[in-house]
Amino acid sequence: MRHASNLPLPAAPDSRRARGDWQTIRTLLPYLWEYRVRVLFALICLISAKAANVGVPVLLKQIVDALMPGAGAAQLALAVPLGLVLAYGALRLSNTVFTELRELVFAKVTERAVRRVALQVFQHLHALSLRFHLERQTGGLTRDIERGTRAISSLVSYTLYSILPTLVEIGLVLGYLLLNYEGWFVGIAVGALSVYILFTITVTEWRTQFRRSMNELDSKANTRAIDSLLNYETVKYFSNEAFETRRYDETLQRYERAKLKSQTSLSLLNTGQSLIIAVAVTLMVWRATVGVVEGRMTIGDLVLVNGFMIQLYAPLNFLGVLYREIKQGLTDLERMFGLLDANREIDDSPGALPLRASAGPQLRFEDVSFHYDAKRPILRNLSFTMAPGTTTAVVGPSGAGKSTLGRLLFRFYDVTGGRILIEDQDLREVTQASLRQAVGIVPQDTVLFNDSLRYNIAYGRPGAGDDEVQAVARAAQLDGFIATLPEGYETSVGERGLKLSGGEKQRVAIARMLLKNPPILILDEATSALDSRNEQAIQEALKRVAAGRTTLVIAHRLSTIVDADQILVMQQGRIVERGRHEELLARGEVYAQMWALQQTQEARAALTGRPARQRRPREMKPPRGTKPRSAGAPPPPPRGTVMCPPPNGRRGT
Repeated sequence: MRHASNLPLPAAPDSRRARGDWQTIRTLLPYLWEYRVRVLFALICLISAKAANVGVPVLLKQIVDALMPGAGAAQLALAVPLGLVLAYGALRLSNTVFTELRELVFAKVTERAVRRVALQVFQHLHALSLRFHLERQTGGLTRDIERGTRAISSLVSYTLYSILPTLVEIGLVLGYLLLNYEGWFVGIAVGALSVYILFTITVTEWRTQFRRSMNELDSKANTRAIDSLLNYETVKYFSNEAFETRRYDETLQRYERAKLKSQTSLSLLNTGQSLIIAVAVTLMVWRATVGVVEGRMTIGDLVLVNGFMIQLYAPLNFLGVLYREIKQGLTDLERMFGLLDANREIDDSPGALPLRASAGPQLRFEDVSFHYDAKRPILRNLSFTMAPGTTTAVVGPSGAGKSTLGRLLFRFYDVTGGRILIEDQDLREVTQASLRQAVGIVPQDTVLFNDSLRYNIAYGRPGAGDDEVQAVARAAQLDGFIATLPEGYETSVGERGLKLSGGEKQRVAIARMLLKNPPILILDEATSALDSRNEQAIQEALKRVAAGRTTLVIAHRLSTIVDADQILVMQQGRIVERGRHEELLARGEVYAQMWALQQTQEARAALTGRPARQRRPREMKPPRGTKPRSAGAPPPPPRGTVMCPPPNGRRGT
């Protein structure tokens, strides 16, 4: 069976490729249409409010005409005070009532859409591959999501509460003018509206480039600021506060220039719109004045036309602002929806089943190859078996591919060749959730949440009780440290756990792994940040935990793996040696040389009284050929032997 993962890995997705405005709108509409009953009721309220609003000038015309000289006394006494005035007040009130009712009904639609879109983007980001998250810029990403969710509210508000009501009102006004007055009025209104819309769209489209540029620079500035603050200690170590400030200011200056261009173009847009509206209003009032002089229209008609234009002037003038805001909202929303377009490089295959794993399952790597870049292979045809309930240790120089084994086992990436089996189940044929639930890890570089110690320990199994959290803290030798803290388990660990030392963070990682209680363990130099006394205690705890489980240990300090059931020595993505500690020492090849080198370093540290420098083993070439050691070669040091340097200071062998 050929898996898609055997093909070359795709390039990292570009979550910000251009999307059309209509594509963005089509993506948003299903979230709104889910509440179609509320939407339709809101539209009915909208039309009712605008009908009442248009009726206000009509009633005002009737009142003015009724008050003109020549009107009947009865009409003045009864109709005006009791009928028209009351109706005028009722229409004013009904306009407000229907408007507020529309907003009340539609509020749930808007807020639920914002919530669902934000949640979907959040879930999708967690579903994306490790490759995406290694290449992302956290500051810009969070700003894109923030602007995108805010844009949903803006788009719905501007469209339903402003654009659509304005269009309905324009339609009602034009219909009334067409039915009751000469064609000049409709012609002037339609002509002005056409020129206004054309001018607004043209200038706004031209201005969009400045908004996009502002978004890019805003995200970049935010990314630089957050990146600098996250690396606060590094900035202090090198006294680079001024350097970071200059870098941040460079982006702010570019953002400032882009914003000034945007503001200049905005002033041009607003001036042009006001000119068009002013000309239209002047022409309409002039035609009405001529009609009154010629006797074809009354004073009430003049008041009506002027009232219509005053009512339309504000929304028409605002229409350009709304269109601009909608375009800007679509630009913001397109970036967030672009994140949903990012390819899920690692996904569950159709019909994937939950992993079936015993307490200590068997693991097999069969002819596994992997590369991040096709030009730079990491693993080359790797094959080995981890027997049920045993411990396999992997050693080798930096870059040999040791940590990649853990990433493949978690299926952060798929192999580019071969396969990985857990009890004869290919990792690509089981669900990722069940796989990762069965694997626990204690990483070398532990990153914690900015929350309490209790939260970070309980993260291994959310919902665990206090007794369980305290039990794993004791097993990880963390309870003594917590007892010295005034707030105990509620102590905040700070951003990325920076309030804790490296050893304390590593013990938290061990505790939450113990709480997870998985059948498969990965220990990536799990005690590298601990002192000797605590390291020995933690090693004993880890041995007890690993008993009966299948464990992969990625080690740099060889003294921590002498009891491993199997040791794999890797170089350049290949296994060059394998066996138990005693067997590998007896061969006198790569592992034996690494052991001798580390023993020499520890012995030198013991003589000088300084801690031994923990170096990652250098790549050492195995002896040429397959010949056994020569008779004159010294035998490998027995287990536990300390190699001391000779008196002349030269390094022994």
